Amino acid sequence: MSQYKIEAGTGQHIGDRPEQQDRAALFGAPRAPGYVMAVVADGMGGLSGGALAAEQVIRSAQQNFERFSPQVDNVEEMLQTIAREAHTIIKLSAMSSDKQPHSTMVLLVVTPDKTALWAHVGDSRLYRFDGPNCAERTTDHSYVEKLVSEGKLAPDAARTHHLSNILTNVIGTNTNELFITTGRRDGLKVGDSFLLCTDGLWHYFGDAELGAAIAMNSPRQASEMLISKARERAAGTEADNCTMAIIKLVALPKEVKDYTVKKMRRAV
Repeated sequence: MSQYKIEAGTGQHIGDRPEQQDRAALFGAPRAPGYVMAVVADGMGGLSGGALAAEQVIRSAQQNFERFSPQVDNVEEMLQTIAREAHTIIKLSAMSSDKQPHSTMVLLVVTPDKTALWAHVGDSRLYRFDGPNCAERTTDHSYVEKLVSEGKLAPDAARTHHLSNILTNVIGTNTNELFITTGRRDGLKVGDSFLLCTDGLWHYFGDAELGAAIAMNSPRQASEMLISKARERAAGTEADNCTMAIIKLVALPKEVKDYTVKKMRRAV
């Protein structure tokens, strides 16, 4: 069983957009004590279609996690089911309206046996930090990441490339088959942390900055600090919605000895 406790929080800002189309949530599982889920979705589409798509990702995640039982269910299969279920429902909703709903998705489940499992679609990211150091991050399903993987673009140039917003894979798309990237980390320990976020956040930060902010602060403090700095750096650029979820593994509080009985005996 785990030798740490989980601290978690979410943060969000509308940016300079007329509507908040991002969503973030944290869930516990009623049939799986000690399991925690974080989910972030970045909706896209006119006429509020993006907000509806992101909301569907959250709804599918919550409903499947509420039914999850570790005795009979598999976490990775559940993550795949969430993505495919949201994908199907969003596609069907687009057929009956003039909206064009799509969404990115990143999901994380932390288990009580020191394991983390995640899945993502699009360019919403998961970062895994060991202390302040970035140990791992998901690879965006985007045109510029494809250029990076082919050696045609330097990784440092991808974040500011003028085509960085072109995605090759999203939930609800009709143009190609959905593919879902999954990951896993065993042996979690105190000092490990996870950041799930939309491009409205990661676009303004390097990995080291994100890691330092999360390592040195509580999830709430880190989210407030990062949003403030993102707003500062985005000044004058019609900034996108900015959303994140943070999970930190921190040391259990030390046991406080109870001297009440001893003091009472001395008093007698």
